[in-house]
Amino acid sequence: MSVKLHTLSNGFRIATEAMPGLKSTSIGIWVMAGGRHERIEQNGIAHFLEHMAFKGTKRRTALQIAESIEDVGGYINAYTSREMTAYYARVLEDDVSLALDVIGDILLNPVFDPAEIEVERGVILQEIGQSLDTPDDIVFDWLQEVAYPEQALGRTILGPAERVSSFSKADLSGFVAEHYGPGQMILCAAGAVDHDAICREAEAMFGHMPASKTPSLIQPARFQGGERRELKSLEQVHFALALEGPDYRDPMIYTAQVYANALGGGMSSRLFQEIRENKGLCYTIFAQAGAYEDTGLTTIYAGTSAEDIAELTDLTLDELKRAASDMSEAEVARARIQMKAGMLMGLESPSHRAERLARMLSIWDRVPSIEETVEKIDEVTVDAVRTYAEKMVADTGTALTLYGPAEAAPTLEAMRDRLAA
Repeated sequence: MSVKLHTLSNGFRIATEAMPGLKSTSIGIWVMAGGRHERIEQNGIAHFLEHMAFKGTKRRTALQIAESIEDVGGYINAYTSREMTAYYARVLEDDVSLALDVIGDILLNPVFDPAEIEVERGVILQEIGQSLDTPDDIVFDWLQEVAYPEQALGRTILGPAERVSSFSKADLSGFVAEHYGPGQMILCAAGAVDHDAICREAEAMFGHMPASKTPSLIQPARFQGGERRELKSLEQVHFALALEGPDYRDPMIYTAQVYANALGGGMSSRLFQEIRENKGLCYTIFAQAGAYEDTGLTTIYAGTSAEDIAELTDLTLDELKRAASDMSEAEVARARIQMKAGMLMGLESPSHRAERLARMLSIWDRVPSIEETVEKIDEVTVDAVRTYAEKMVADTGTALTLYGPAEAAPTLEAMRDRLAA
């Protein structure tokens, strides 16, 4: 593996991975500050800040930021998650210095012009409105809130409209001062990269920053579960169920991912075959395992008609129970190879490689080899998956959200009773 690491004296970390034969590079800076780092009065500010990054610096206007990258055929973007915010670009190898200069500029020299804040406020309020009109998005926000009520991890990334409407330049600057120190940043690049050159440029750009203060501790997650049912006249009932899973440092995370893949990760999975193919109760149904620093969620989603929601729910619970007793070696082997193939195919992209570097460094402060990760997946046995499935059924912690004509859906209490029967 051609991963190279370096840390500046102030704690700013750099990771690069050369990919021979490529003519382009994906480069970005991942900041360990996301939705769960916000206080309740700040909810939505990490995402607001991401938007403002492209609205002008001391050296470039908003248009010049876009033109700087697009004039050389590249693209630039950003995203906010619950545990980090990323600013990244993809350019040809001759333009890596330019891309790093632009990304560094938007992080170090934002102006937060009040007029631009108002423009972007309107954009984000439109984004919030759009999410509220997208049922298969909103049920996951509600599911997060039900799983982690009155906690930072349970709040939406976009934030409520009333808070977004009040953020000021001082609020944005204060969040940057608190969370955008060099020890909270990771510069990652993959593709046609020159590690030494990137380190020199990073030193010149970020080396002057004073070492970060000890970051504020995040609020520990406490999975509680519960039910939220919003009745509305829609074409479908949107159903989302969550069970608590392992955090991303827990060795059981690989078992959880294999389990979720076998349960609902593809067309050959149990949920897809039984509920869609055999019964025709839905168009979309899937299961997935996600993880955070100190908790995780195994989630199931489906959309179905008002007439079919009760049967779909019962069959889903039955499949959860059945996995604990008769998950087969063939299913587990298929889930393992799907995981490995998905990972390896994704890593043919420099953008995915750079993302992996940042994620691994943020979790482990090192970058495990691909071979090490593959080995962990291969170590998952059918007995481990069955034991994990049994734990999922026995665990009373369950979160449920329903949106649409859901009058016929069983209650969460009835669902728990069915799982326990």
